[in-house]
Amino acid sequence: MARSDKVTAVEEIASRFRGASASVVTEYRGLTMTQLTALRRALGQDATYRVAKNTLVKRAAENAGVDGLESMLIGPTAIAFVTGEPSEAAKALRDFAKDNKGLVIKGGFMDGRALTVAEVAQLADLESREVLLAKLAGAMKANLSKAAGLFAAPASQVARLAQALADKRAESEGAAPAAAEDGAADAGSTDDSTTEAPADAES
Repeated sequence: MARSDKVTAVEEIASRFRGASASVVTEYRGLTMTQLTALRRALGQDATYRVAKNTLVKRAAENAGVDGLESMLIGPTAIAFVTGEPSEAAKALRDFAKDNKGLVIKGGFMDGRALTVAEVAQLADLESREVLLAKLAGAMKANLSKAAGLFAAPASQVARLAQALADKRAESEGAAPAAAEDGAADAGSTDDSTTEAPADAES
């Protein structure tokens, strides 16, 4: 590749990093052109799947201020640059990888930091942004300004809020049985004192 072509390619990849809501790094070793075409179709219009040389991706990431991808850039690399809902693209990649072993998800980048493979998997397990926001807004029962803030929040923040809500519900459900057991114990102690009363009377 001529130097001018490399410069153009680096700038194009850097531009995609800057404009993406999330980026997922994959290895596509062994995938045919037909399979790559099928994967691009599965990702839809809100994600671009770009095959690129690791050296060019490293330079582009540096230019775009994207850190933490170096360890992922080994072997044949292709990156899904997501401009829409990150969880939907993560789902598409996960499902495609199940049926096509040549695709390996290696990590990604979102909200200013690198993502591990496990975090990409968690992203794929999330419900759609719209469903999460509806649940959170309803559960909060707060004023409209707080609900409006959720709609502007990054996807990772929405996911953290959803997890916090689930933890809070689990805590509440665990507290209820404990309170019931304490009540039963108190009732038992009252019965004991009642049965001892006749003995005191006899003395």
